[in-house]
Parts: sequence; structure tokens; C-alpha cells
Amino acid sequence: MNICFIGRSRPGCIIGCLLLCIFLAVLFPRQVSAANVDALGITDDEGINENRTVINDPGTAEDAGDLRELNVANNLTVTYQDGEGNLSGTLRILITLTLIALAPTLIIMMTSFTRILVVMHFVRSALGTQSAPPNQVLIGLSLFLTFFIMNPVITQINDNAVKPFEAGELSQAEFLDTAVKPLREFMYGQTQTKDVRLFLDIDGIDTVEDIDDIPTRVLVPAFMISELRTAFIIGFLIYIPFIVIDMVVASTLMSMGMMMLPPTTISMPFKILLFVLADGWSLVIGNLVKTFY
Repeated sequence: MNICFIGRSRPGCIIGCLLLCIFLAVLFPRQVSAANVDALGITDDEGINENRTVINDPGTAEDAGDLRELNVANNLTVTYQDGEGNLSGTLRILITLTLIALAPTLIIMMTSFTRILVVMHFVRSALGTQSAPPNQVLIGLSLFLTFFIMNPVITQINDNAVKPFEAGELSQAEFLDTAVKPLREFMYGQTQTKDVRLFLDIDGIDTVEDIDDIPTRVLVPAFMISELRTAFIIGFLIYIPFIVIDMVVASTLMSMGMMMLPPTTISMPFKILLFVLADGWSLVIGNLVKTFY
């Protein structure tokens, strides 16, 4: 007898075999023996077999203690807080990983990173070098300068918020309020009053008496605008000596009749020479760091 009744091709034979197996399984169900009952841990009418993995049936728990003792397969229980009202260890790890993922955004918005990086790009543009130093070097230098400038703030957060929270002396809300306070004080010291007033007016807040009355949602964008304004002012001051060199070189080439020679080709070595002789990196970075103190 040929079971390949759905065509003579190979796929037809496979489908025919599958249909035949399903038909036989439905027509002749398997009988479970006593040995299989013991091996599989199936319960009988008198009690529960010792080999069974599920000790208690689902739905028999009456309180949280009974729920923890249940051993129900394919179920997931997440404890979101302990007896003292704090987050469990699993969720604390999840929140920590989330903060690590958001760390680049927090560094850009709430630290000195933006001002430093913008000024570094202005320096490179003023020198006329297209990719020297490369972006990776500028970002790395800006990042380490940010850690250097923000070190007092990080120390305050660690001493006043992280350590007491790990010791159980602060609750979740107290930890967040204490941790953000040094950052708010740093941002407020670098933010201009008119920028804060701008976002207060947009948010519909009429009057504030001190820094604690300014919402963080207002302080952060005001701080960013102030940082960009300060960085562009510093960049303009950096551009002035290099513009003078460009003008002198362009006038000299024009007076010599060398109209087809780009002035930047001649001026760039002189700008680099001036920057090196004046110890430009030390001057720029040193004075840039001092603007935060």
C-alpha cells in the first residue's frame, strides 16, 4: 500500500505521513500505565506523588507567605517592594541599568560637557584643520574634563545620598531629592537669570523666592541655553586672533597678485605656529575650566 496518496512528489509523501500519524493518534489514544504514573509524577485519587514537580495546585495561596511557598511551573512573580517600602533588589538593578543607558543624555544636559565640547570644536575650526584633532579625541578630552569639573558635585552626591541610601537611612523619595540637589546648585550657578525667567514665563510660574522653588524641568533647559551662549562667546574670542592672520595673509597674497592661491593654504601653518608658540591648549583648557569656578 502506498501512503503517498497526496501526489507522487516528496512533499506530498511527507504531508500524507503526518496526516496518517495524527489520524492514528486520535483513533488509538495512548494508555498510561502505573509505571508511567510513578515516572511522570501524576497524582492519583489518594494523594500527591513524591516525584511531582508542582507541589501545590495553583490558586491555593491565601496570603503572600503562601504565595512564596508555591512551586508552580511556568509562572513569574515580581516583588516590587520589600517590607520597609523600598524597591527590591531586582528592580534596583533594572533602574541602575536604565540610568546607565540614560547617562549620556544626563551628562550632556546637566554637566559642563556641552560648553567644553562646543569650545573645542570652535578651536579646531579657528585653526582651519578639518579633522585634527579628530572627534573621538575632542569627545574624550571633554568627557574627562567634565569628570574633573564635576568631581565636587559627584562627591556630594555620593556622601549625602548614595551612602546613606545604601545604609537604609534614606527612603526612595529622600534619596532622589538629596541626589539632585548638588546638580541643581551647579546648574543654577551657571545659568543666567533671564534664561530662567524665560522658561518660568513659558511654564506659567509668576514668582519664585529661591532656587528650591524653580522646577527641574525649568532649570535644565535654561542651563542648556546659558551653556550654549557662553560657549559661543568663548568661541568668538578664540576666533579673533586667527581672523587677523587670515586677513593679513589674504591682503599679502592679493598685493602680490597671487589671486588663484587660496589664503587658507598659507594661513593655516601660521595659525598652527601661533597656537603652538602661545601654548594654546593650555590657555584654552585652563581658562575654560576656570569659567566654572
